[in-house]
This record gives sequence, structure tokens and C-alpha cells, in this order.
Amino acid sequence: MERKHLWINGKWVEGKRYEPLHSPYTGEVLAEIAQATEEEATRAIEGAHAAFQKFKNTPAHERARILANAVQLLEQRKEEAARIVAAEAAKPLKAARSEIVRTIQTYQFAAEEAKRIYGERIPMDAAIGGEGRIGFTMRVPMGVVSAITPFNFPFNLVAHKVGPAIASGNAIVLKPAEKTPLSALFLAELFQEAGLPDGVLNIITGLGPELGPVLNTHPLVKNITFTGSPRVGKEIRKLAEFRKVTLELGSNSALIVDEGIDLDAIMDRVVEGAFSYNGQVCISIQRIYVHRSLYDAFLEKLVERTKRLVIGSPFDEQTDITAVINKDSLDRLAAWIEEAVQMGAKVASGGTVEGPILTPTVLTDVPHEAKVIQEEVFGPIVSVMPFDSLDEAISRVNASRYGLNAGVYTRDIHRAFTCVQEIETGGVLINDIPTYRLDHMPYGGIKDSGTGREGVKFAVMEMMEEKFVSFHWR
Repeated sequence: MERKHLWINGKWVEGKRYEPLHSPYTGEVLAEIAQATEEEATRAIEGAHAAFQKFKNTPAHERARILANAVQLLEQRKEEAARIVAAEAAKPLKAARSEIVRTIQTYQFAAEEAKRIYGERIPMDAAIGGEGRIGFTMRVPMGVVSAITPFNFPFNLVAHKVGPAIASGNAIVLKPAEKTPLSALFLAELFQEAGLPDGVLNIITGLGPELGPVLNTHPLVKNITFTGSPRVGKEIRKLAEFRKVTLELGSNSALIVDEGIDLDAIMDRVVEGAFSYNGQVCISIQRIYVHRSLYDAFLEKLVERTKRLVIGSPFDEQTDITAVINKDSLDRLAAWIEEAVQMGAKVASGGTVEGPILTPTVLTDVPHEAKVIQEEVFGPIVSVMPFDSLDEAISRVNASRYGLNAGVYTRDIHRAFTCVQEIETGGVLINDIPTYRLDHMPYGGIKDSGTGREGVKFAVMEMMEEKFVSFHWR
């Protein structure tokens, strides 16, 4: 059985303890993964801080070159990378390949943004007493970035933290999700080969509750970036004190389908948004509000299209739906469906457990108080409800503690801008699903969906300090 060690200061470091990593689909042991201790996490942080002292002075063109080299290396090994995702995350192979394409693009954006870190000239003489002075701002790297990533996009969501950290001249200590460490560890020697100095990227695997305190409180950690649950995000916020923190947290993303929409034209897109990677996506469609004039036809088409999804092995080229990440998640999803049914909901499609798989589920008549509406499902479940007025639909979308993305299909420009103005989310996507994301656009939420923004340019800004300079020259 292959053992995967810790990556600290450019070397593989044996852990004091190892745990087996199981395939979500077959249950087989894929590897034994080192479980870092607080002492080893501290060593990684201290190594990153030492490496930062030199790396912060690395010119932008050199940082861009390193990232561009990593792009080329990943391009050469993209099939290998996709199969790692399929194995450890049970992501269907075609979806895994799509993730690697996005990952390559994310690092390419980071290479480009390394050369576009600008300041601003301040007109000092706009104020009395500012005569004879020139003022400007400059952005400077912060130091050690602590990055904690989730299982659902184990390459691309890591890239959204590692790429901007390198582009901005910081060093990084990465703790990947316990369920998907292989994707992160794959990057260690790849970035070393790309020319990244030892110690700039450190990768420590292990349990969040054990490593979180040191990763979020060590005095050498200057910036924290986390993608995961609101519960953990709130704990990180408490521990972080005055550190700069980016939190990408949960969602129960909603879609509004207004009257007059061509349902056949959008149905494939809706099914994709609801069930891609088994719905284990932060911005997966969880709630759909359909104008009553279209509701029956929409539901019929959605159920018919959902039943055509292919269920099977993640390594089957045709598979759409496969195992959820683990049994705990499967049991929770089944319990939430049962709760909704007991509250009066009806199962229009799916809702059955087949081994490690939950069949893609469409629910109707779901009470607003049900967990499948109120909480983040993170599974292949979507609820469909009718509405009579746009104000009603917007009100129901906003009646949530989350606010990441929302989608709206409408043919009326005035109704579209009403949604843009009134919907309480970090992003509103008109004539598209809330699951749409490009890797250079600003991405982040409000309410319990987090603070700060990702998207490479915006993450670079989050990872830098703005310094003001004034020259008194006459």
C-alpha cells in the first residue's frame, strides 16, 4: 500500500501516523495518508515564513513564469490528474476532466495576474496642505497564507488559493480536505519542477479539528483562506482575530424561471446545474421557483430529463451520477428526504439509495421549513415550487440564511433588473443557472455564505496589503 507523506520545505516528510483513504465508490483503500501533528504544521508555517523572506522580492515576471511552467506540466499530466479526482472523489470522469481543464485555466489566470498588480496615484494637492507632495499606493504580499480546501473540486479550488498566493508573492501552507488529499499532494513535485522555491508551497494532510487551531492562530500566519461549511467558517473567524480572512461557505442556491420561458431550451442546463457531481457543488441548484403558468410542464420535463441521467462507476465515460462522498453524507441526505416527505413533500423522481449512490431526486410541495430548503443539501436533490408573482419568488429566494449565487430566467429586461436589485446574493446570473462560474470572475457570498471574494484577480487582492506612500518633493 502506497504511503503519502507530508510536503514541507520542498521535501517529503514521514508522518507519525497514517490513515487509510477509501474510494467513495468501491470502498477500496487507495493509499495511506500521513496525519500531520500540530508540531509538523508549525514546522510547515515556519518554513513558509522563511521562504517568504526571499520569495516576496521575486519579480513579477518570475512568479508568472513559475505559474506558466506549472500550467504546461499540468497540461501534460491532465489525464493522470483527472483519474486521481475520479478515484478519491468519485467524480465522474468526464466531470473530472472538465475540472482539470478549469484548473489549468485558473493557474494561467494567476500567471497573468502576477503581472497586473497595480497601485493608484493619490492627488495630494486636492486637499489644503497637500501641495508639493506626490502620493500613491502599492500592494505588497502579506506573508504566510493558510489555505484550507474542500473535497468537491480538489484541484480547482486548491488552484484558487495556491495560484493567487504565488502570483502575489506570498508563501502558503495548504491543508486539503481529508477525503481528497491526493489531488493536492500531486502538486508538490509539479510546482517544484516548475521552479517554485522550496518552502513557498507546503502541503500538510490531516484532520481539520487537530490542525485548524495552529493554522488559524500561529503568529506567522497573516492571511487565511477557507472553503467549507459555515459552522467551521465561524470558528475560523473567531480564531483569526485581526488576520485577513476569506471565507467561501455554504449555499442553497435558487433558480427563478419566469413566465414565457422556452423550457426545452433551458432544461439540459437546469439538470446540469442541479445534478452535476451529484449536486456536491456550493452553487448547485437546490431550489427552483417556477411561474405557475409553466409549473406543470416544467416539472414534467425536469423529471423526464432527470430519469435519463446515467448512474454508475465514476470511471465509466457515460456516467453522470455516482457515489456521494461518504456514507455519512448518504445517510444525511436520505434522512432529509424522509423529513421533507413527512412534512408533506412528494418525491417526483428518484429518492432511493442504491449502494453508495442516491438516485437524483426531484421533490415537490416542499414546506419552506424543511432542511432540503433551509440548509445546504450538497447532494443530488432539487425542490421545485410554483410562484404567482415575481415579488413572491424574490421573497422566497431571500428567505434564507445563505446568499451566494442565484439564477433567473426571464424575457423581461425590467424584471431582470428587479431581480438584480432585490435578490440578496453575492452573484445574480440572468438567463443562466446559479451554478455558472468562470474562474476569473468575482465569486463570493453574503450572509452565512461568507466574506471576501475569489476569482483569481480578486483573490490576489485579498492576499495583499495596500501600502500608502507620500513623497514631499518641494
